[in-house]
Amino acid sequence: MKRVFVIAAAALILAGCGPSSPSPTPDGSSWSPWPDETPWATPGPAPSFDNEVPAPEDTVKLLFIHHSTGENWLADETGGLGLALAANNYYVGDTNYGWGPEDSELGSAIGDNTDIGHWWNWFLGPSSDTIMDAVYSESDQYSWYSRLDDDPGGENEIVMFKSCFPNSYIDGSPGDPPTAGRNPLDGAGLDNLTVGNAKALYLDLLDYFADHQDKLFVVITAPPQITDDTDPGAAMNARALNTWLVEDWLDGYPHSNVAVFDFYNVLTSNGGNPYKNDLGSADGNHHRFLDGQVQYVTNQGQNTSAYAVDYDSHPTSEGNFKATGEFVPMLNLFYQRWRDGN
Repeated sequence: MKRVFVIAAAALILAGCGPSSPSPTPDGSSWSPWPDETPWATPGPAPSFDNEVPAPEDTVKLLFIHHSTGENWLADETGGLGLALAANNYYVGDTNYGWGPEDSELGSAIGDNTDIGHWWNWFLGPSSDTIMDAVYSESDQYSWYSRLDDDPGGENEIVMFKSCFPNSYIDGSPGDPPTAGRNPLDGAGLDNLTVGNAKALYLDLLDYFADHQDKLFVVITAPPQITDDTDPGAAMNARALNTWLVEDWLDGYPHSNVAVFDFYNVLTSNGGNPYKNDLGSADGNHHRFLDGQVQYVTNQGQNTSAYAVDYDSHPTSEGNFKATGEFVPMLNLFYQRWRDGN
């Protein structure tokens, strides 16, 4: 395994969601980004956990569509996701600001646009065929993280996509049904972001996913905001939308090629402060594979970020490490379920 560094073609910074540096500890002391309990501090074979779903036997190509929180999550020192995916036999590429073809509706590179309303452009809009051809064929890195040395060739089998934390400021009411008729959120980014509009957009995406059952699509929910950047109603709406995605969105969807990981939920509880996570704890909010089954706990934390400091909604490294620890076994489960047709 080697570390590969690639600089994105354009480093466009979205207001409120640009790259973040690791935060110091509260007392200003030196801090190691690799806690002793982090199982991926050194690249190596797939780590072994009780009740862990086995990693794929053959190398699987994966593309992660993201911006800054995803970049921090992937990075070796601030989240370890790239290392963990490599250790589980995933060959990872990604997109970032400046990536990809121009979208004819937006007039800019599609990689600049990852708000919830933009998923319509990626998967269903007039430029979507060109965009998704580029997604499936992309093998390069646009962030800093370690990955496997050898590209196994072929197209990406897994497409992960995530919006940034401004997408957790959602209007409407928690129980709103999907919007009927024309959806004003389609192609609109953050404009018209309501519970009902978001539900309708995600339901529309299922048509594309059903037509592409040779790919596994994994929604990573948008991370939570700090308390100062939201209000109780908007935060409650974010909670409601993400819970709906996990528990209700796929009701009636007859295929196994779509999955959801609630990144938002995982980041809404900690081990006592933003620099101590609750990975492996019996308490707190979780989305993980435990005791032979998926455990989804949403009522033992808050609706805002538990890993935010200094007025910055980018999660601390400890929050990202928790997400890595819970996500990778879940991804193995998603992949196994898809491959087995369950």
